[in-house]
Amino acid sequence: MDNPFEIQRELRYGAPKCDEILTGRYFTIGYSWYFRQAKWTLEIINRNYYIPENTRRLNNFRADIRLPRRFRADLSAYKGNGFDRGHLAASANQDIQEIQNSETFLLSNMSPQKPGFNRKIWKDLESAVRTLNDYKDILETYVLTAPMFYFEREIKTIGPALGRYGIDVPIPHAFCKSVLAENKRGKLKLWTFVMENKELDGKIEDYLANTYDVEQVVGGRFWDRISGNDIHKQKETPSKIWDY
Repeated sequence: MDNPFEIQRELRYGAPKCDEILTGRYFTIGYSWYFRQAKWTLEIINRNYYIPENTRRLNNFRADIRLPRRFRADLSAYKGNGFDRGHLAASANQDIQEIQNSETFLLSNMSPQKPGFNRKIWKDLESAVRTLNDYKDILETYVLTAPMFYFEREIKTIGPALGRYGIDVPIPHAFCKSVLAENKRGKLKLWTFVMENKELDGKIEDYLANTYDVEQVVGGRFWDRISGNDIHKQKETPSKIWDY
C-alpha cells in the first residue's frame, strides 16, 4: 500500500502514530483498536470553497465496515446511555458534497460525549475554527482532534454493543483539538485546546494548552513533519487567539 502520509493532503505536516490509518476521501482517521474509537482525526476545513445550496447534514450514523466487527462500535453501543455520538472531524467542516458530509457520520469518527459538552462549548470551538479558516489571509486550516484518557482516573464505558461481538466503548475524560493554520505567505500558527468531557463554562480561549504537554497524554507528536520543537511548545494567550 502507498504511504498515506505521501498521498493524503491533510497529513502533509504529520500525525501521531496509531494502530491503523483509515484514509477517507476527505479526512483521515488514526484508529485505536484498544479503545474502539479514533486515536485522532485529521482534516482540512473546506469553508473557503463554494458550498452548494443543496448540501445538508445527512445524519446517517453507521458502523465503519473497514474495521473488524469485534474492534468497532455499532449504533447499539450508543443506545439509551445518555451520551452523544460526538463528531471528531466536524460535520459542518466537511459539507461541499453529500458523500463528503456522509463520511463524517461513520462511527469511527465518533466518541462518546456528554450532551452538555458536545452541544455547547465543543460546538462553539468547532465554529470558531471555521471562523479562523474564513479569514482572508488563511490558505488552509488543519485540524487534529483526539480523545484523551487519564489513566490515573477510572475509565468508564458505554455498551456493550448487541450481538455476538458486543464490545464496550471507553468514554474519554477529555478531548483536544490542535489547530494548525497556514497563511498565504507560508507562515504557520498553532493553537491547541483541551476540554473536559462535561458541560463547561467560560470562553474557548480559557482552554488553550501547551501542545507539547497534550502530546504527552495522547501519545505522539501531532505535527511531526514540522522540524524543531518551537511550534509544539508555544501556548497562545487569550488575547492572541487567532491573531497573526
